[in-house]
Amino acid sequence: MSQPSPTYRLHYFPESGNSYKLALMLTLCGQTFEPVWTDFGGGVTRTPEWRATVNEMGEIPVLEEDGQRLTQTAPILLQLAARYGLFGGETEAETFEILRWLFWDNHKLTGYMATYRYMRAFTPSADQAVLAFLRKRIDDYLGILNGHLADRPFAIGDRPTIADISMMAYLSFPRHEAGYDLAVSHPAVNAWLLRMAALPGWKAPYDLLPGKRLHCYV
Repeated sequence: MSQPSPTYRLHYFPESGNSYKLALMLTLCGQTFEPVWTDFGGGVTRTPEWRATVNEMGEIPVLEEDGQRLTQTAPILLQLAARYGLFGGETEAETFEILRWLFWDNHKLTGYMATYRYMRAFTPSADQAVLAFLRKRIDDYLGILNGHLADRPFAIGDRPTIADISMMAYLSFPRHEAGYDLAVSHPAVNAWLLRMAALPGWKAPYDLLPGKRLHCYV
């Protein structure tokens, strides 16, 4: 007898690329989830009460699976890929490559882009020197990714994996938020994003993540 499908609840806020990673992965795997909007802009994730009851790490997203709260997007993506047999590695070598790009994304591309975009678009008086420092780092990482994708359709080869889902997330929001015209600056990255957007069931971030939005200053 087959096991019943888990019931998912996703704690998120719409501008969160990490929330989008999980929402998109669940959607591409044919799963539904209950969206739980979180007042990140109001500081709720920094309160002792929220950290005691939702996520001790003080971070969004949080995926509830049959009542169990899961945090950190990379291990959740790995678990979902294994559960549904989609977007994971089929060999030891592929799994290694997926992990390599997941870790790189979390530490480099997502880590810096999330901070840069939030400061640039959603804070009223961002420090321009800090923004310039962050953008220089992101330019480097986008250059690395653009070179990697110049001779392959997806991160590890001919098919998309959770490495692609992870790396594309913060690059899929409206262009004005981060201020990159990837079609001009990084054409291989842009072509890859278009291939990802052509996947059956793909949806843009704000289509998957409804609710009250942060004020955008750009």
